[in-house]
Amino acid sequence: MKLLVCEGNPHCVKVLAVLELTGVKCDVQVVQNEERVVPYLTRPVLPVLLLPSGQHLFSPNTICQYLFDVSGQKATDANNQWMEWETTDLQPAVFKALHMMALQGKRSEAAAVMKEPLRHLEQNLSKRSTQFLNSDVITIADIVLWAALYPVLSDSSFEAGDLRFVRGWFDAVGIQSACQTAAQKVLRGNSSEALKAFLQKLPAAQTQRRDGPTSSSSAEAEDTEHVMSEQEIEDAAKMWSTGLRDCGAAPQRNHPILPQEGKRNVLLTSALPYVNNVPHLGNIIGCVLSADVFARYGRLRGWNLLFVCGTDEYGTATENKAREEGLTPRQICDKYHTIHASIYKWFQIDFDFFGRTTTDRQTEIAQDIFWRLHERGFLLEETVEQLRCETCQRFLADRFVEGVCPHCHYPEARGDQCDKCGRLINAVELRNPQCKVCKETPVIRSSKHLFLDLPKLEGELEKWLDQSTAAGDWTTNARHITRSWLRDGLKPRCITRDLQWGTPVPHPDYKEKVFYVWFDAPIGYLSITANYTDQWEKWWKNPQQVELYNFMAKDNVPFHSVVFPCSLLGAQDNYTLVNNLIATEYLNYEDTKFSKSRGVGVFGDMAKDTGIPSDVWRFYLLYVRPEAQDSTFSWSDMALKNNSELLNNLGNFINRAGMFVCKFFEGCVPEMLLNDDDKRLIAVVTWELKVYIQLLDKVRIREALKCILNISRHGNQYIQVNEPWKKIKGGDTDKQRAGTVTGVSVNVACLLSALLDPYMPTVSQTIRTQLQAPPNCTGAMMQGAGAFICTLPAGHRIGTVSPLFQKLENEQIEGFRNRFGGQQPEEECDKGEVDTHIPSTASADTKLSAGVELNSSVNVKADPERARRLAEQVTEQGEKVRALKAQKAEKSVIGEEVAKLLELKKQVALAEGKNQEPSNQKAKKK
Repeated sequence: MKLLVCEGNPHCVKVLAVLELTGVKCDVQVVQNEERVVPYLTRPVLPVLLLPSGQHLFSPNTICQYLFDVSGQKATDANNQWMEWETTDLQPAVFKALHMMALQGKRSEAAAVMKEPLRHLEQNLSKRSTQFLNSDVITIADIVLWAALYPVLSDSSFEAGDLRFVRGWFDAVGIQSACQTAAQKVLRGNSSEALKAFLQKLPAAQTQRRDGPTSSSSAEAEDTEHVMSEQEIEDAAKMWSTGLRDCGAAPQRNHPILPQEGKRNVLLTSALPYVNNVPHLGNIIGCVLSADVFARYGRLRGWNLLFVCGTDEYGTATENKAREEGLTPRQICDKYHTIHASIYKWFQIDFDFFGRTTTDRQTEIAQDIFWRLHERGFLLEETVEQLRCETCQRFLADRFVEGVCPHCHYPEARGDQCDKCGRLINAVELRNPQCKVCKETPVIRSSKHLFLDLPKLEGELEKWLDQSTAAGDWTTNARHITRSWLRDGLKPRCITRDLQWGTPVPHPDYKEKVFYVWFDAPIGYLSITANYTDQWEKWWKNPQQVELYNFMAKDNVPFHSVVFPCSLLGAQDNYTLVNNLIATEYLNYEDTKFSKSRGVGVFGDMAKDTGIPSDVWRFYLLYVRPEAQDSTFSWSDMALKNNSELLNNLGNFINRAGMFVCKFFEGCVPEMLLNDDDKRLIAVVTWELKVYIQLLDKVRIREALKCILNISRHGNQYIQVNEPWKKIKGGDTDKQRAGTVTGVSVNVACLLSALLDPYMPTVSQTIRTQLQAPPNCTGAMMQGAGAFICTLPAGHRIGTVSPLFQKLENEQIEGFRNRFGGQQPEEECDKGEVDTHIPSTASADTKLSAGVELNSSVNVKADPERARRLAEQVTEQGEKVRALKAQKAEKSVIGEEVAKLLELKKQVALAEGKNQEPSNQKAKKK
């Protein structure tokens, strides 16, 4: 192997440090930054690892991962998540900050760029109990993150505020000889000259990288911002001029939807939400909303797609909920099924069928699979010890017992799995177990049960997994979680329970038992489809024609990638197995956890009462979708994104384009004579459209949303530079130019309506109605690789144009934060340890009103040191705002920074111990 590096390139620091740390034998060659060492790339790229096979690896993190694998060290799930965060969040911020610091001298702006990633790292480090990121020994994640941050944090002039934990970790990693040697070799210690020379040769576009291929086996070999070639510009302009062809409108959905020969047949499921409680925002984004975006996208692309979901209704949790509310389990299921359905309808989740698991078809199909497994020898009978709560007079389901994990000692492990280390647990193995209903200590009792013989199916499962993960789209966490289950070998899995509310086990020796919910619930996908159409087997026993997508949060992964596939493989009935498993991380609420019992967080039935449209909720949840790591719902950030991205960016552009047509051209799209600037915009928009399609084809939902905002940003800049409101007052040439700019802009707005359809369906339809867009325009632009065409030609008459979005005011946001903040003391919020499935006896309304009262009357304790630090940040932010105004920057950019300034001032007041009076009280005093 040969590793090629260059001086000044921060990426080379990490690969050299990893090389020395792992001790892998490899030749190292220092080359010039401009040297093209990968022959088929159109630009130079370093570092590069040349493998013995002749293949090139040119993603720094992939090289690091390869070296660790070769050395025999396996990366953990936690390490992989940190690596992905470094690629998607930290790395772009670092390169942007370095460009500002080294080449522009904008140190305060650079600190602002780094603020969010450093805050995220500081918060995570503050919660750890180990010396390094994930353990007491240094790992690949420590090296990669340290090397990324080294050029910034080793600069003594860089001021990033209080980073006690980041600094401690950074110094601990930096004293490693491997890190010191690599930094000295590449960046000459702390010298900025080598780095500056490297950055000067780096195109500005490369300071903001996009995810791209990592090796020569990738289909495309570019991972930076695209620079338009003259040929691409001409091709885009030519495609634009073809206009709408004779393609009909998107086909209407005719039920029942069944697989069709010669079509791409997509079966899409979302994890079945448990019926015993109201879903919160994290539940919604984790499964049904993400699935809905992809379903809407697939329909736009012309796929033959069926989207099914429903409520999971059996199990102990339902029995307990029924007892608490004085209802029967059936009545509880009826009640909450209706609540779930109404919530998803308000969020515009467009299921083809939303069913439930408490049906005759569920019993029929589950029992059929059971008998097939039994007849083929894939079931075992064992007497097991179980935990029984004598107070509640019942055996405890796994999720209703909690204790200390026997493996990692996490104090809140569940009876089936530890959320911290991910290991499987038998409930009786827990130390200090507690019944989660009554908090009493359960006792151990014996009972005879049936087990799915997973070890007997392991070989067949691994063979299928290799095929599915290689050919399909499995998220990184789905792959890692699945492999972690297989790493130590599978164990038999109990599929029966001593309960009453469940699918009955048909075996005569087990007539008093029901199926365990994790054996039974995934079969709900089949039974729900069977309740939709009696031809359900055309979807579920047709793997040759059907492509199956599963959407879920990461805690559901092993049951969909191991347990359920083993059940279907063992049944040997040609079942359709998952091709693409899409799992999210967790969404937190304002740095804590959602809790219905404490009144913390927004739950589905509450979102409507805020008056914020469902499309805005959808937009923000998808904007912060936890694709690669846990993310946080924040009221202030939601307001910021609404006011800057929706109102000032997207809405501003679409409204201006339509208003120019109405005001200057009497509602008719003017004639368009394209010049080079127009063609370049069309090419850039075409490129973003293609990237949007590539990302959504791979279910990169959050990243694809950024393409929409990029297009409107390009559109705003195009209008701002060309100033049609001025040119319309000039001579014929200027008026013609105003007409072209207006016509191109309104066509970009029409494209945006198509791209928004999966994300904000009501806004999308409103735009098309205002523009009177042809019904076939969306499908025409979304086919194949994507084509931006002139769908609103000269002479097309548009309708009435009006604003799409409203500003969220600070007073509103503060009110929402108080209303949904709960009534717990602050120190309890940090624990975030409440099971949302166990509500308290107090009503939600009582708790919410109590929470608002407490928040409005509490005396805030002053923190002089924090106030001083925040005051310094206010000064820096104020200078930044003044500089932007002096440079006549875009209103959206200035507005975003002003919002940050106001928020900082508010934090200063709180740190000084001043109560924030509601605005209406201030008005009365005045």
